[in-house]
Amino acid sequence: MVKKSDRVIFRCQTCGGQSPKWMGRCPDCGAWDSLIEEKLISRTGGSGKGAALSEPVPMDAIDFEETFRMMTGIDEFDRVLGGGIVDGSLVLIGGDPGIGKSTLMLQVLSSLARNKKKTLYVSGEESIRQLKMRGQRLASESSDMFLVSETDLDRILAMIEKGKYTAVVIDSIQTVFHPDISSTPGSVTQIREASMQFMKLSKSKGIPIFLVGHVTKVGAIAGPRIMEHMVDTVLYFEGDKSHVFRILRAVKNRFGSTNEIGVFEMKENGLAEVLNPSAVFLSERSVNAPGSVVTASMEGTRPILVEIQGLVSSSGLGNPRRTVLGLDHHRVALIVAVMEKRLGMNLAGLDLFMNVTGGVRVTEPAADLGIAAALAGSFLDRMVPEKTTLIGEIGLTGEIRAVSHIESRVKEAVKMGFERCIIPKSSKGQMPKINGVVIDGVRFLKEAIGIMF
Repeated sequence: MVKKSDRVIFRCQTCGGQSPKWMGRCPDCGAWDSLIEEKLISRTGGSGKGAALSEPVPMDAIDFEETFRMMTGIDEFDRVLGGGIVDGSLVLIGGDPGIGKSTLMLQVLSSLARNKKKTLYVSGEESIRQLKMRGQRLASESSDMFLVSETDLDRILAMIEKGKYTAVVIDSIQTVFHPDISSTPGSVTQIREASMQFMKLSKSKGIPIFLVGHVTKVGAIAGPRIMEHMVDTVLYFEGDKSHVFRILRAVKNRFGSTNEIGVFEMKENGLAEVLNPSAVFLSERSVNAPGSVVTASMEGTRPILVEIQGLVSSSGLGNPRRTVLGLDHHRVALIVAVMEKRLGMNLAGLDLFMNVTGGVRVTEPAADLGIAAALAGSFLDRMVPEKTTLIGEIGLTGEIRAVSHIESRVKEAVKMGFERCIIPKSSKGQMPKINGVVIDGVRFLKEAIGIMF
């Protein structure tokens, strides 16, 4: 017999919406067969008349000390966090399965343990023997790093409070469950409850806690969006498993900028930092190939040179193919339309293929001129000059618009040995004189194509 106090609802496992009865389709997000029966937990205390009230405090009366940051020894990881780990912070790390989240977290805790910091790695997916094997492969063994395989939330919280650890990793948040909640681990209610409890613990004890989370098919972290609102920092681990490079990107950071990225290379002994991404991404570039162009992309405050490749070929299909990897296919379609209208290039009946080498993704408009040059070079079967880079946004009338951080981009190109930069004319007047490079300012796409070909 169900008690009256045991209220039952049906909650969507995709968006977190709830309904008093089961339906085949979620009324909030439209997902099919996503409503799961859950029993709500009745909580006592905290809202009665006898509960202690928090008194508001004037802002200028609050004593403030500069936030202490703990360096991990992995510079690329510290850069993304804003300069190191903040005490009492709750960090969520998401990424595709097998991308390297667990490997990165083991290396971070191992680096802290080597500096005599007591750390704890809680795994709900692997046994401690499996973690030991992974640690041996990564050379991450240390007497100050503790491992445990546990999924019960109450036991994990008690373990953390008792152990007085410097940093804790929960791998993964989808495996942790509260024994009083009837839903299965990984459900919206379980994830929300676990995240709330870890947030309370990290703030009250000043312990930085890292939550590892899986992502859904569309690339978002599995579970309710409220989990991302509760944590202090959200990091996404990006990259193609077929490539060796991984990019750690911050999409939320209460203690630093969200414009920084960390670049890593996956090796047999773990993730290695890439201190000069431009040199790595251009190391295998073929300079004598039509359709190959180098442009400068900004990742936060760091300029990175990437190679954009374009291939234009005859099509035997009724509908020509448009295959785009690493770029926004809508932006590529816009540039193709501008080239047909303003340059007179008939690309409508041809197959077009675009790719950014190294598994990097470039979405900013500053790469427009490089995309157009790659397509034009392949269409005309002519090579862009070897030591030339192109930077600029293309408008619908064919004009070349200014982009941000143009000086940093040009300096990065000069550092990598490029001798000529084609940039928007409006940006050239703001540029200081830089030795060793010829800077050409162009107003329209037709001018840029004329200079190169």
